Amino acid sequence: MDKTSIFGIILGVLSVLFGLYFKGTSFGVLLNPAAIIIIFAGTAATILIGFPGKEIKRIPKLFGVLFKDRKEPDVNELIKTFSDLSAKARQEGLLSLEQEVESTENPFLKQGLKMIVDGQEPSFIRDTMEEELNAIEERHASGAQIFTQAGTYAPTLGVLGAVLGLIAALGDLNDIDALGYAIAAAFVATLYGIFTGYVLWHPFANKLKRKSKDEVMIKSIIIEGVLSIQAGVPPRAVKDKLIVYVPQVERAKVGDGASQGESVNG
Repeated sequence: MDKTSIFGIILGVLSVLFGLYFKGTSFGVLLNPAAIIIIFAGTAATILIGFPGKEIKRIPKLFGVLFKDRKEPDVNELIKTFSDLSAKARQEGLLSLEQEVESTENPFLKQGLKMIVDGQEPSFIRDTMEEELNAIEERHASGAQIFTQAGTYAPTLGVLGAVLGLIAALGDLNDIDALGYAIAAAFVATLYGIFTGYVLWHPFANKLKRKSKDEVMIKSIIIEGVLSIQAGVPPRAVKDKLIVYVPQVERAKVGDGASQGESVNG
């Protein structure tokens, strides 16, 4: 589970509740059915209008991505794996990698190794794997865009809710006490709109983009590693080629090839 998402939401909610408390406002003011309907139903409406059904169906899966830690291969281990595969391929030939295809759990890496064993041309392998990577990036971008749109329109819907509340409040000016309460309640929709837009939806979109970037980096390493093995690149050179994807402070963990990679790329 991605605990940062959970902790962030809890902290955001608590910040509003404590803010209300120290301002002397009752928590009961938040229980405004009209504001809740306007913001949440209205936001849902903007998403339904703005996106096709096939993308809307992916929303539950997107929440799964947000609140679960996906087990991507460790970059350092991945580089070491390619170094070992390179050594094996150079010693025993590319066909020796067939048994690695069966034991590899990562589908993207398995696809690349299978194409090597099948004797596909390097240009075909690169084009095929990069096309799949582009398709993945497009799906991720469309998912993040859903939350970006929700974050864009929720605050505006909050203003709409406030306007509707003020219209109702100003409809009867005889009771000053009731008027004050009605005006306060009118701005609850604005509170919900700003909170959901800037504490939930926009941050959700940003987290999806960050997770997508990490996955794309891993798959880019796999593409370069697969092509390096097919080209017969020596294990040390494979490390030096892939080490550029690792932050400087972590390159020592990769192994002997790290020092050379730092001197070349640092």
